[in-house]
Amino acid sequence: MADPIHQFQIQPIRGLDFGIVDVPVLGPVHLAVTNSHVAMTVAFLLIVGFLAAVTANAKVVPGRLQAAGEGVFGMIDNLADSIIGHEGRKYFPFVLTVFLLILSMNMLGLFLTFTATSQLAITATFAVLTFGVVLAVGFAKNGLGFFKLFWPASAPLAIRWAVGLIELISFFLRPVTLALRLFGNMLGGHVALKIFAGFVVSLGLLGLGGGIGLLAFPVAALSLGMVVALTALEFLVAFLQAFVFAVLTCIYLNDVVNLDHAH
Repeated sequence: MADPIHQFQIQPIRGLDFGIVDVPVLGPVHLAVTNSHVAMTVAFLLIVGFLAAVTANAKVVPGRLQAAGEGVFGMIDNLADSIIGHEGRKYFPFVLTVFLLILSMNMLGLFLTFTATSQLAITATFAVLTFGVVLAVGFAKNGLGFFKLFWPASAPLAIRWAVGLIELISFFLRPVTLALRLFGNMLGGHVALKIFAGFVVSLGLLGLGGGIGLLAFPVAALSLGMVVALTALEFLVAFLQAFVFAVLTCIYLNDVVNLDHAH
């Protein structure tokens, strides 16, 4: 348990491991409900419960919970409107859903022993889903004119092909950077927390031995201070990473929605 990577291991829930099941087309599959499933399900239920509570007893003068819900709605609505433009309201539900899911998983990981967004498979799923929506919107709105995104008319004709190639490569790297940014920040922060928390325990036990070991207490206290500071920082990072993901989603949608004119 002292291993800082142990907290990221996906493990079946006891009693919910159904072993190897032969699934048509896919073949043998290890079917089980894992700590990852539980974390994502709890995050989803928290979101549904929060939205239901916000909308159930809506009043002209909002209470604290309604004010919090309206604040989240307003923030994402303003974000989509300011980046995408007058069509931003169409994509508000998708951006809000992605933001709330990532935020809830990030925050939940600070209270449970498992953080779903510390798994590359989860962050890659969000990234691929976002990239797929951008492609679908791009082709639905522009048809084959979507490929004008990779042919910058403002660049000199002699180098336009090179600029277009760079744009093409950067476009297909978007899901990679989306997935790795969220994964790396959540993984790194939790590893650092686990390491400093381990220092507190090990150095505290060393100090209890007496003698020269008493010198370990000041270092343990310093490590405890780092744990408190990193925990506060992780709450901020949990929000910022969800917000950055939402911002980049709006930017990528803006590229295909307003392809023919600058917003």
